Amino acid sequence: MLVEVSDAPKALHHCPRCHTAVYQRIPDSLARTWAFLLAAMALYIPANLYPILTLVSFGQKNSDTIISGVFSLMGAGQWSIALIVFVASVLVPIVKIVVLLFLVLSVQLKIQWRPDVRTRMYRVTELVGRWSMVDIFMISILIALVKLQALANVDAGPGAAAFAAVVILTMLAAMSFDPRLIWDVLEEETNE
Repeated sequence: MLVEVSDAPKALHHCPRCHTAVYQRIPDSLARTWAFLLAAMALYIPANLYPILTLVSFGQKNSDTIISGVFSLMGAGQWSIALIVFVASVLVPIVKIVVLLFLVLSVQLKIQWRPDVRTRMYRVTELVGRWSMVDIFMISILIALVKLQALANVDAGPGAAAFAAVVILTMLAAMSFDPRLIWDVLEEETNE
């Protein structure tokens, strides 16, 4: 009999393959992952089309999307920051969406290809995904710094809200995906 002391599930056993703690299954894992993933994919478009921030300086208004912000940073000679923004704000969300899409489809189509590799893909995706918030933190810091000085005005645009939603939704999609589903196909094969 399992008695829960807190909201966090307790480990019942250890995995015979990797020796990590095994927890209870996530209810409706695939349905939840699909819902979060589809919402993230839908919001990824406005996150990249709409301005992520608007700068008003000396009467001139300049709005930047994520990509135009990367190009602006490159034009200003800030190659390292441009690379960080590109990786965290463009590359990571796309790769995370594609990997999660692949994992969910591989489970639903009962693909048996390299479950160990797919499990590692999931773990890396879950770990790396939260670094996409770097862009939102940069905007927050920039707004706070500029508000302290009266020379310019910086405001977050609608793209920032959509981008933050994409990051949060992909994090929720990764958290709701149960990687044990990858291994279930092998269990079904041995039971038949």
